Amino acid sequence: MSTDAALRELLVRQLDHWLPGALHRSRRATLALGYAGDPGTAEAALRVVAEFADQLRGRRLTVLVLAGGGPDLPARLGPVEATLPADVAVHVVPGDPSRLPVALKAAGAAGAPLLTVADGADPAPAMLAAAVTGRPAELLLTAEAPTAFRAALTTAGFRLTAEAELVAADGSPARTVAFGTNLDNSLAAFKDALWDVDESVAVRYRDPAGAPLDLVPHPDPELLRRELLAELNRGGPRTVTELRRHTTLATAHRAADTVAALTDLLRTGTVRRDPVDGRLGGDVVISAATGR
Repeated sequence: MSTDAALRELLVRQLDHWLPGALHRSRRATLALGYAGDPGTAEAALRVVAEFADQLRGRRLTVLVLAGGGPDLPARLGPVEATLPADVAVHVVPGDPSRLPVALKAAGAAGAPLLTVADGADPAPAMLAAAVTGRPAELLLTAEAPTAFRAALTTAGFRLTAEAELVAADGSPARTVAFGTNLDNSLAAFKDALWDVDESVAVRYRDPAGAPLDLVPHPDPELLRRELLAELNRGGPRTVTELRRHTTLATAHRAADTVAALTDLLRTGTVRRDPVDGRLGGDVVISAATGR
């Protein structure tokens, strides 16, 4: 399905960001991959790990793979595992993502960088509590839409969250993907990864604020313009920095898309700025022209 391809590519791109940072912060780290369905993405994840072999020297990376893929799963992963350096330990654990708490505890994942991926998972409190024990902890969740993850992620202790719905052109079920972290740069990397997914996977995004968005390098800014104006009408004047944060947390757009949307709103006189001249920097205050 096209959503599977999109999620696979999204994980690969997130790993490209997470692995160097995790290996820089600590001498050990854990990558936990939990799948209720097709575990094929685990193979792609291990290939990414293999690309960082040079950076793994003197470090210890534990990779947990939980999947109901049947007894042939180790054989499927074997050829990729054979390319990994000795610093990487891969453990295949039978079962679905509900077993993540037990697997993470057994792996000693707490207190070091931890990226948990739970595909098709029920965000049970025990699973979220286990995932947040990393230092730092990051969590990528997916499930058939409609599913709302963000409240559960926030309650569990993930301060920064983002969520989007993947709508497939082939008619396969829509999927929700959510990300939780406490690092601003990791959230920014996740949003960048969303829009770096290859257009050929034929999916569109639907964010919490509106209709589907085409997967293109520069998405239609109309929905973001409407959402930013609605935020200004709801809460009054905001700085550009505050509006960038709202874009990141409340929509599928990237923070970098905010200035272009605000520039359009200023051009049409829909919003005002203070000061009225100069660069549209983070401390510039934006207000709705008809707002408070």
